[in-house]
Amino acid sequence: MVDVSAKAVTTRSAIAQGFVKMKPPVLKAVRRLKNPKGNPLEVARIAGIAAAKRTAEWIPLCHPLPLTHIDVTARLCKNGVEIRSHVVAAAQTGVEMEALVAVTAAALTVYDMCKALDKGIEITDIYLLEKTGGKSGDFRRDVRRNAGASGKAARRRKR
Repeated sequence: MVDVSAKAVTTRSAIAQGFVKMKPPVLKAVRRLKNPKGNPLEVARIAGIAAAKRTAEWIPLCHPLPLTHIDVTARLCKNGVEIRSHVVAAAQTGVEMEALVAVTAAALTVYDMCKALDKGIEITDIYLLEKTGGKSGDFRRDVRRNAGASGKAARRRKR
C-alpha cells in the first residue's frame, strides 16, 4: 500500500459511469416492474452505495477512506440501464476506486436481478468520468472525443 501520511487531507470527489445493455423485452419488464426479484434499479442503487463503503475490502491495496457522500443512480435508457456514481471524501487519497466499485456492484446487481429474463445481458463501458482534488489535480473525460466503441455507445445512449 502506498504511504499517504505526508499528503494533505483535501476534499476529493469522483464520478464513474457504466452501462448494462439488455434486450427490449427485458428492458420492458424492468420498466413495468415485472421482475421476479423486484425493482433492480433501486436494489442496484443500494448495492452500489454499500460496495463503495467497502472498496478497501474488494481491492487489496486501496486505503479505507472516510466517505462523506455516495450517490448512485440507475437510469433506464433506450438499450439498457445507465449507472452513475458520485463519491466524496475529505482524505489523503482519491475516491476514484470507490466510484468505480459502486458502478460495478450496481451493474452486477442489475444483471443478477434480471438474469432470469435473459442470460445475455452485457455490462459495458465502466469508466471514470471525472475526479477532483488532490495533488494530481482534476480530470474530466471528454466522452465526445473518446475513441472506440465506448465513446460511440455513450453518444448513442444520450440521444
